[in-house]
Amino acid sequence: MKKKVVLSWSSGKDSAWALQLLRSNPGFEVVALFTTLNQSFDRVVMHAVRRSLLELQALAIGLPLHTAFLPWPCSNQEYEVIMSRICSQYKRDGVEAVAFGDLFLQEVRDYRESQLRGTGLEPIFPLWRIPTHELAREMIVNGLRARLTCVDPRLLPGGFVGREFDLQLLAELPPQVDPCGENGEFHSFAYAGPMFTHPVSITSGETLERDSYFFTDLLPGESGS
Repeated sequence: MKKKVVLSWSSGKDSAWALQLLRSNPGFEVVALFTTLNQSFDRVVMHAVRRSLLELQALAIGLPLHTAFLPWPCSNQEYEVIMSRICSQYKRDGVEAVAFGDLFLQEVRDYRESQLRGTGLEPIFPLWRIPTHELAREMIVNGLRARLTCVDPRLLPGGFVGREFDLQLLAELPPQVDPCGENGEFHSFAYAGPMFTHPVSITSGETLERDSYFFTDLLPGESGS
């Protein structure tokens, strides 16, 4: 019997590739995507993706989308109370595991595991310890398409925001920058690839600097390129 899994969905490339790997594993059945949204801005936390695009992603993937709104600012205590309530509901609904797209940050994995300890939900990390230079190329070569929505200019020049996550971008990244942005250098929005039934059409809107980050606002559009 397949294990029922909810995927923690950031809207970005790592979540998308985690979905691809989970779906290719006969032991798992992904039953839903789960995303936290900033209550004040109605956008995906950190990625700053509009909820309307998030919903279009879920439609193109063919899975239910579950969301939780986080206050802004949100303390750890508030976050943990919200997540505890959600985990309890998932357990009652027959979900057996929660999957995450984390790559190599041990402290992040430790935190997620501690969150789920005692809930009856198993944490799963499909991408864990895959070398990120290999992983980034594998995603792109196998058809994943994504666009950078957020850049931390303390780690990566702000001019990279809004660009395609492609082989050209990988070639131009400074050597100290992780090619998957796992250290927080950048965040992305995945809009096409083998995990989608059809591309999500997007167009780039305004680019701005806010709270020491650069953001490119993506909108539903005619072009998914």
